[in-house]
Amino acid sequence: MEKRWVINEPGNEETVKTLMDSLGVDRLIADLLVQRGITTFDMAKKFFRPSLEDLHDPFLMKDMDKAVERLEIAIQKQERIMVYGDYDVDGTTSVSLVYIYLRKHFDFIDYYIPDRYSEGYGVSTAGIDYAAENNFSLIIALDCGIKAVGKIAYAKEKGIDFIVCDHHTPGEILPDAVAVLDPKRLDCNYPCDALSGCGVGFKLMQGLAQKMNWPFEDLIPLLDLLAVSIASDIVPITGENRVLTYFGLQQLNNSPRLGLKTILNLAGVDKDLTVNDIVFKVGPRINAAGRIQSGNRAVQLLIADTEESAILIGDTIDVMNEDRKELDHNITDEALERVAKSSALLAKKSTVLFDRSWHKGVIGIVASRMIENYYKPTVILTESNGFATGSARSVDGFDLYNAISECSDLLENFGGHKYAAGLTMKIENVGEFQKRFEDYVVNNITEDMLVPQVKIDANIKLSDITPKFFRIIKQFEPFGPKNMTPVFVSEQVLDYGYSRPVGKNKEHLKLSVVDDIREGDVKAGIAFSMGKLFPRISSGVPFDVCYSLQENEYMGKVETQLMVRDIKF
Repeated sequence: MEKRWVINEPGNEETVKTLMDSLGVDRLIADLLVQRGITTFDMAKKFFRPSLEDLHDPFLMKDMDKAVERLEIAIQKQERIMVYGDYDVDGTTSVSLVYIYLRKHFDFIDYYIPDRYSEGYGVSTAGIDYAAENNFSLIIALDCGIKAVGKIAYAKEKGIDFIVCDHHTPGEILPDAVAVLDPKRLDCNYPCDALSGCGVGFKLMQGLAQKMNWPFEDLIPLLDLLAVSIASDIVPITGENRVLTYFGLQQLNNSPRLGLKTILNLAGVDKDLTVNDIVFKVGPRINAAGRIQSGNRAVQLLIADTEESAILIGDTIDVMNEDRKELDHNITDEALERVAKSSALLAKKSTVLFDRSWHKGVIGIVASRMIENYYKPTVILTESNGFATGSARSVDGFDLYNAISECSDLLENFGGHKYAAGLTMKIENVGEFQKRFEDYVVNNITEDMLVPQVKIDANIKLSDITPKFFRIIKQFEPFGPKNMTPVFVSEQVLDYGYSRPVGKNKEHLKLSVVDDIREGDVKAGIAFSMGKLFPRISSGVPFDVCYSLQENEYMGKVETQLMVRDIKF
């Protein structure tokens, strides 16, 4: 698929110059910092040297005082508290974090994860009924609840209070809970509005610890769960999220809890874990439990306190993850074939597919895979409990949430973000939804948005990549949204003669490239799925290469190599 290269605007010249002088760095590093919104010495210091002292006061969040006060009363009166959360990574890590922390101080606590298939997303009537039957008087809803207006009113009738800890976009009416913690509330001035659901749960525990004079140090071991949530939920890794991720990764790499250690072993992670490793190796395994069987399994693993139980549950979840892979590959192949065979579907600016037989647990993954092949806003629907229910994913720059909102009269419920959402509708509304969703996309998407883009930070020479430069770039970690791995382009580079196709079917390309054949400052690179370009590259024609930098260790030797994103002649 052809990609559009977009080179970022360089930072303000005066700001870049000031930063160069105050930090003692070269122009390129200063420019990369300014592009990331780091414009002063103090901001750079916080960026390069994160500190837990930079975390915000939790009581800056609207309703935090009410939430902590209600929790305090529940603890004093020994009420039964239910920790309730969604079945995905953010939900299960949230539940695990809050449950583990409260259990240290309090006995009358349990957790509840709704069943993806019989209850669906978010707060369920079944969950509230279970709480009532088992004498729970307080439910802490994590990573869900912001739109559960009717369900929380139902709980109130049964004498059950709610504390909502959510990070999704609120509707026009907030639920009538004791406290609604959501930094996206319009009347909430909390400095970081991009927390994950687990992040909001952590702030509640931090607020409780402050009020009860419990040591902050007891919260630090929980940061491994929080880092997994932040990385997997793809929230911006800036400001407070950056601090939490930085120390969460330290916790994961130095002393992860038994459940996460088991996952790392199963995933074969034997080096320092990065955000990328969490997204592609840890998160999918935690998610697999809720997709294939029950999110309860994920929580059981994350709160496990013996190695035997962690290994037992971990092995079960690993089998589920293999099942999940097979399901999502099969359904993706079916969906791709359906589009390829239909000229009408190919001509559309959006993809909306419905099949009663598709497995509900993997349709979000299928939607993402469809975008990799047909770069357009995508909704994948299946049947569940007599309704069409599904997942939607977007392309860069297009607000999916708005598009779905415009069709809300056709929906039973929906929720999510700009780039990802879930929705449910009557099956007879699917045809009309396809039409209305397509109309909205046609009228609101630009041609540029329909071409995948590679965002490039700077145009540099290969000779700019010195050991010192790479050392500083590594200090930009942890990478993630709003602080992505820097991407560079080097123009008119040449093959030095050692490039070759690699892989079982010669589908990949091992590069050796130079700015100038006479200078011989050779840089190694790897270009996945670009083996077919070898004849042109080896013929000696100059080409432009777009890449990020990574460390490659081979036979004990460590070198900086180009991780190639795209090549253009």
